[in-house]
Amino acid sequence: MTDFLEWSKEEHTAHPATYRRYVTSSVALLRHFRDTQLDKITPEEVERFKTTRSGECKTVRGSEGRVKTMTRITPATVNRELACLKAVFNFAIKADLVFKNPVSRVKFLAENNQQTRVLSHIEESKYFGNASPVLRDIARLILDTGMRPEEVYTLRPENVNLSRGVLQVPRGKTAAARRLLKLTTGAKEVLRRRMTVLASPYMFPCESDATRPIPKINNAHDRAVRDSKIAPLRLYDLRHTWATRAAMSGIDLVTLAVMLGHSRIQMVLRYAHPTQKHQAKAMEQLEQFNTAQQIAEFEVAKSHSAMMQ
Repeated sequence: MTDFLEWSKEEHTAHPATYRRYVTSSVALLRHFRDTQLDKITPEEVERFKTTRSGECKTVRGSEGRVKTMTRITPATVNRELACLKAVFNFAIKADLVFKNPVSRVKFLAENNQQTRVLSHIEESKYFGNASPVLRDIARLILDTGMRPEEVYTLRPENVNLSRGVLQVPRGKTAAARRLLKLTTGAKEVLRRRMTVLASPYMFPCESDATRPIPKINNAHDRAVRDSKIAPLRLYDLRHTWATRAAMSGIDLVTLAVMLGHSRIQMVLRYAHPTQKHQAKAMEQLEQFNTAQQIAEFEVAKSHSAMMQ
């Protein structure tokens, strides 16, 4: 595992989140398999890890270190750990340490990725009213551009062109993630204000080390949600909210996929959730279009028939 993580750190320099994910996943893997030799790990043992891990709980501690809540480990977490183990075996196979990957014969857990939360405008006002200054700026950029939180965290001044009113997302897991976004008035105001007092390579520097970007802002987000007394909300749901509002405004799915940084249109369906009212309005527009098209075609046919006579 040590060799694998050292390799991953170098291999994923452009995608540090992948390396950090492997580091996190390695904790549960090392705890379960301990000093077991790689060639002794069978598909049955991997299945045992999957079952055992799925039944475990994680503790969430409050500001004073006391246990706040205990929640069941999600299928997504278990799958990320299985993916890490699979990557470890692929790394070992390339080094001729083992010849088979037992994880390839194990089915990953089903994940419910369809559950999304869309913020109403009233909830948005309450949320921003209780957000810290840094959270307010980050949330505004996500809600106005649809960017991923990690893309906002790692923003640099050279990625922004205020005179043109655009922002460049320079990197991502896929080529589609690298994109040029048009800035709203609110987004430009946030970036303009931050660039005037910038003393770091990043727009949102880490408090303890200005040479690095802010790692996360989950605590401030959770506090803002709690204080605003709105329904539970993840920071990532602000991206869902942007996508839903964009779809409801009439942006087509192809354009929406490009703006979200997705390589496949199917991915957009996870984020766009038009309301019943919006669907009804779309049906009315379709009916009006069909009626107008029908009248136009009959007029053309009538005119053509008159000319033939």
